[in-house]
Amino acid sequence: MEPAVSLAVCALLFLLWIRVKGLEFVIIHQRWVFVCLFLLPLSFIFDIYYYLRAWVVFRLNSAPRQHQQRVRDIQKQVREWKEEGSKTFMCTGRPGWLTVSLRVGKYKKTHKNIMINLMDILEVDTKRQIVLVEPLVTMGQVTALLNSVGWTLPVLPELDDLTVGGLIMGTGIESSSHRFGLFQHICTAYELILSDGSFVRCSPTENSDLFYAVPWSCGTLGFLVAAEIRIIPAKKYVKLRLEPVRGLKEICAKFAEESQRKENHFVEGLLYSLEEAVIMTGVMTDDVEPSKLNRIGNYYKPWFFKHVEEYLKKDQKGLEYIPLRHYYHRHTRSIFWELQDIIPFGNNPIFRYLFGWLVPPKISLLKLTQGETLRKLYEQHHVVQDMLVPMKVMERAIQTFHNDLHVYPIWLCPFILPSQPGMVHPKGDETELYVDIGAYGEPQVKHFEARSCMRQMEKFVRSVHGFQMLYADCYMNREEFWEMFDGSLYHKLRKELNCQDAFPEVFDKICKAARH
Repeated sequence: MEPAVSLAVCALLFLLWIRVKGLEFVIIHQRWVFVCLFLLPLSFIFDIYYYLRAWVVFRLNSAPRQHQQRVRDIQKQVREWKEEGSKTFMCTGRPGWLTVSLRVGKYKKTHKNIMINLMDILEVDTKRQIVLVEPLVTMGQVTALLNSVGWTLPVLPELDDLTVGGLIMGTGIESSSHRFGLFQHICTAYELILSDGSFVRCSPTENSDLFYAVPWSCGTLGFLVAAEIRIIPAKKYVKLRLEPVRGLKEICAKFAEESQRKENHFVEGLLYSLEEAVIMTGVMTDDVEPSKLNRIGNYYKPWFFKHVEEYLKKDQKGLEYIPLRHYYHRHTRSIFWELQDIIPFGNNPIFRYLFGWLVPPKISLLKLTQGETLRKLYEQHHVVQDMLVPMKVMERAIQTFHNDLHVYPIWLCPFILPSQPGMVHPKGDETELYVDIGAYGEPQVKHFEARSCMRQMEKFVRSVHGFQMLYADCYMNREEFWEMFDGSLYHKLRKELNCQDAFPEVFDKICKAARH
């Protein structure tokens, strides 16, 4: 009885404190209190619900039967919009706070919301080596199912809550991308509902213009209702080699060298300062040395980026065997390294052992509860950006990140960029090796001003024929945006499919210069 009374007293004191200080004060200045007491338990309940739902739906095989009816419902909504006079643009009815992007789109309030309840895996075809999924299927769902039957996606982006639709309409990358490209490059077909309510399937051989125009279009050509994605045989573990490297030139040379070695199934770098990094290479394997097995995904384990940093501090190479699913989601528990700013003691062993099973809080719930004041503070004093630049300018790009942002760690992920039609392709006619440079955290440069610093960085990225991931804040004007991205095929399809009156242009949907 005494523990219950103590808990009740603590809860009462906490509520009293909130009443005195105000909820906004607590959410801004003591965010970890709100996150630990409310968002972590709520996130856990969400995860349990969606896991059980996905399991039941797949076991009962009900998703394929319901899919066609759901698609017809979407077509009906689009046709009703057209019959009502097409007065406003259309967009998906999914609330903005549910997306993994930190940006909250205000267009949801003014556009016609089309409800799209498509969140199931429809088919796993091991003979054709493809999986057919609906757009709201998450990477957590995919790994849970595919790994259990011995298959995986060639490119499986990090965070559990990333959706197939977001990774196609935006983009996705993983440490296997130096072999397979971006997420769009492992997709073999898309199914969409167009602005007139019609259904269309597109692939490299069927409606190919639309197939290549869909990636990076952010839902401005039609509503994605299904995607066909390649799968490959999976093995139980990743044999991971970790090597500290010092000196920027040496880091860039070593990273480029390992990225060009196709025998490496995975290549990743974590840059802890301008002159210090750990470069990791991995191969899938069914064999394991028990003494070197590291189940890094277990809730009580150190956060991955902190674990890796120990090799740098000790200046020693490492060899570990990590279960495949643990490897895929190695940055999930700490949301890369963002969670250290929200729960400063989150990597403390006591917290991990007692509450690590609740981590991480869902990004969507963090967005929902941040409030306008905190959102503006994050916008001005926090950076979440991924810039994709040719590998040959990696050294200059890292130096630019250091000078303009000074945010560490920095994530380094190589990928091949094929010469294909669409918004994103190399400058020449041949496949080129690129690197994703990801900065997530609070800039340490003096007098950081988000707009001017990011515009300076965007200018550099355009000058080297690089690209900015569109989930992040974008400060370019329209002319600069279409200088970075090739809009020729996109605009051609917008005109042919009568999208101008149905969907906003991608620039108007995501860039700050266009949003109000």
